Amino acid sequence: MSRMNQANGRNVKGKYAVITGATSGIGLAAAKELAARGTNLGIVARNEAKANEVAATLRASFGDQITVDVFIADMSSQRSIRRAANDMLAKFPRIDILINNAGAMFVDHKLTEDGLEMTWAVNHIAPFLLTKLLLDRLMMSEHARIITTSSHGHKMARRGINFEDLSARRYFGFLGKMKGGPNFRYGETKLANILFTAELAQRLKGTNASVYCFDPGLVATNFNQDNGWMARMTMAVMNRFSRTPEKGAETLVWLADTDEKSLESGRYYADKQVRTPSAQASNREAAKKLWELSEAQIRASEA
Repeated sequence: MSRMNQANGRNVKGKYAVITGATSGIGLAAAKELAARGTNLGIVARNEAKANEVAATLRASFGDQITVDVFIADMSSQRSIRRAANDMLAKFPRIDILINNAGAMFVDHKLTEDGLEMTWAVNHIAPFLLTKLLLDRLMMSEHARIITTSSHGHKMARRGINFEDLSARRYFGFLGKMKGGPNFRYGETKLANILFTAELAQRLKGTNASVYCFDPGLVATNFNQDNGWMARMTMAVMNRFSRTPEKGAETLVWLADTDEKSLESGRYYADKQVRTPSAQASNREAAKKLWELSEAQIRASEA
């Protein structure tokens, strides 16, 4: 049993947790730890072969204690997310925990099939949509939890989210890249994670559902490895000063497993403590506006 497992309770034992981005990095570390604590898992992944490999490993280690299911979804595609959510709803009478962990950063300006900028679609719209689709089922749990992976990087969005330019073309192109534009765009999406958490918590106040987001810290993973040689070189340098995926996953698992009386819904955590995010992340009006615009961005795929 891991040190992390020994240090906490067993609130997740026998519960069902859906987790995105669980085939590598902190998502994989969290899936292993949750499985060790007796959590039944629904792994949402784009790469079917990789997801099945992870599921097989978890079943081999804990198969007599838990169930592990695989759902395939491209988190940039609302159609794909809706299909995966329908599969989950058809299969499970109860979902206790939703962990929105999948994330990405794109250095080139790309649009999804829904016409949204790719980093925004994967990091914010995907968790927003998946949460909405599973929310009624989550509410059937005695104590539902929704946990979203944010980042200290949200502080790069010093001016908040530019709601007038959600396609964010200003961040891309040669000059935009030279000025670190894609990083600032990533920061906007991580700011959106915090605002989404705060607004959802307000909407769920007085119910059996709690909402949290967290900063895993600088973690040595394969994040940003598909964005060219410069990105890979930058990550190789950063990884020398980074924590392990297991260390990065500690707060995620703690938020899933700790007694809810010790936690505050709607808050931002790091290293298992409530942290104060940027002033932009505490803007209630921005949180409300983000929700309204996000609703509009998923409406087109409802048909």
